[in-house]
Amino acid sequence: MAMILSIETATQVCSVSVHDQGELMGLAELHVNNMHAQKLMKLVDGLLKNLNLEVRNLSAIAVSQGPGSYTGLRIGVSTAKGLAFSHELPLIAVDTLQALAIQAKPFASESEFVVPMIDARRMEVYACVMLGSGEISDQVAPIVLEEKSFEHYLITGRVYFLGDGSGKFETICKHPNACFLPYLNSSLTIGYLAYEKYQRSEFENLAYFEPNYLKEFMVLKSKKNPFLI
Repeated sequence: MAMILSIETATQVCSVSVHDQGELMGLAELHVNNMHAQKLMKLVDGLLKNLNLEVRNLSAIAVSQGPGSYTGLRIGVSTAKGLAFSHELPLIAVDTLQALAIQAKPFASESEFVVPMIDARRMEVYACVMLGSGEISDQVAPIVLEEKSFEHYLITGRVYFLGDGSGKFETICKHPNACFLPYLNSSLTIGYLAYEKYQRSEFENLAYFEPNYLKEFMVLKSKKNPFLI
C-alpha cells in the first residue's frame, strides 16, 4: 500500500487529494484567491474524514514545489513539511508545471508539444515545453509572452497550451496550430507523479527542502531561439 496525500497551492487553486497506489481515492479543492492559509488544513481534515483516514494511515506527503505564487507555495510547502515531520512521513516534491502538463495526455500524441503555463502577472508566465510522452523538451521560466512566442514549436504541428497563464497567450496568439485547453493546476496530477517518485524512494530532506520560487532560473540554450523568432 502506498497512500499519499497531495497538496497543490502554487496558483489560486487550493487542492488536496489522496491516492492509493496511484489511484485517486478522493479530491477536494477550492478555486478562490487568497484563501490558502484559511482553507488548506480544513480541506485536508475534511478529505481525510470523508475517507475515514487519519494522517498516521498515510505513506507519504506530496506537495507541488513550484514554480508559482510565492505565498501559495510557502503555505503549501510549510503545511506539507509540518505534516511529514510530525507524523514521521517522507516528503515528496513534484514539479508544478510537469504535473499540469499531464492533463493534456488525452489530447496530445507522444510527439506533439504541450506547454503548461502559470500566470506570473502582466504578460509574464512560468512555462515549460514538454512532449506528449512526458519528456521535457525545453524550459524557459519566466518568460514575457509575445505574439510569436513558441513559434518554433507551432510550425511543427499542434501545440497544446494549458494552465492559468494560457488565457493571456490565447489573446495574442494567432497561429492555427495553437490549441488551448481549459485545465488548471490540481493535486490530482500531483498524486500521479508522487506515486512514481514514491516507488523510486525519491524523498526530500525536510530540513533543507524549499519551494522553487524561480528567483534564480536556468534557460536552456538554443541556437534557434525557439521562443522568440
